[in-house]
Amino acid sequence: MAAVFLVMLYEYSPLFYITVVFVCFLVTSGLVLGWFGLGVPVILRNSEETESSTRVLKKRMRQVKNPFGLEIPHPATASVTKGVTLTPDCLEDCILTCYWGCSVQKLHEALQKHVYCFRIKTPQALEDALYSEYLYRQQYFIKKNDKEEKYCQLPEDAQVVDFGPVPRSRYPLIALLTLADEEDREIYDIISMVAVIHVPDESYRLSCRILYQYLLLAQGQYHDLKQLFMSANSTAPSSSDASPGERSTDRSLLEKAGLAEDEPELHEENSKDCVVCQNGTVNWVLLPCRHACLCDGCIKYFQQCPMCRQFVQESFPLCSKKEQDEDESTHI
Repeated sequence: MAAVFLVMLYEYSPLFYITVVFVCFLVTSGLVLGWFGLGVPVILRNSEETESSTRVLKKRMRQVKNPFGLEIPHPATASVTKGVTLTPDCLEDCILTCYWGCSVQKLHEALQKHVYCFRIKTPQALEDALYSEYLYRQQYFIKKNDKEEKYCQLPEDAQVVDFGPVPRSRYPLIALLTLADEEDREIYDIISMVAVIHVPDESYRLSCRILYQYLLLAQGQYHDLKQLFMSANSTAPSSSDASPGERSTDRSLLEKAGLAEDEPELHEENSKDCVVCQNGTVNWVLLPCRHACLCDGCIKYFQQCPMCRQFVQESFPLCSKKEQDEDESTHI
């Protein structure tokens, strides 16, 4: 009825219609101001310029010293038939034990036993948990800060050229690093490290790499090391230097093997500056995407990662404010 009345009013006199609408607007504005007063809520600034209303959870970090380090210096030449070269870098005297053809199920059962039953502090403890479900074992004594390359290879009489189709029941190579001295095991929180290594064979010629690294703690926990995605000033060759054909081939092989992860691309710029303000030093890691891209000043403004747009569930700093101030004073 009101609509019909307004239409008839407009046909009779457009000017009178406009006047009625304007009067209605004034009356409505007066009612709103009379109800709320002058404190009517309005948006004064863009939401992107204001601090996030929903606070992102910040993980409490505990600094621990990891005595173990392991690298593959020549991944292109490694294979099941030719062997693989490993370079350990340990802060204390350690024992490197390599297990070829280790059972996947038994390894993960061993990790659970470390949590619930007994601690895997020595190679013998891991072997007891594995029930000897591996093909061949090699062991090396690593001196403190010794970076000498260690060569691991299956014996010729093993006659192993591949580890079967996917899904595989055995990992090609497991590297275990444990502290050699009993006294060192009482000092460090991390008592051993398990590295799962892919070694190319006739079935899958994907380049040699470390697939997983587990840090075993004396308290009965174990942590899965994850790669952080950040730009850094480095002249060392990276996987991005490979040709597009090689990268696509590696990716397809990983997907077939069920080992591929949805890893975000690294930032193109080689700098450690915040990707937002380009001024502050990158200090915050966003989870679950694991992008390290924001400084202390910009972290409070974002609920989504500025690089991949994934919602941030948690975050943690790479170093505390005190450590940053100490670094700056040292540089000065």
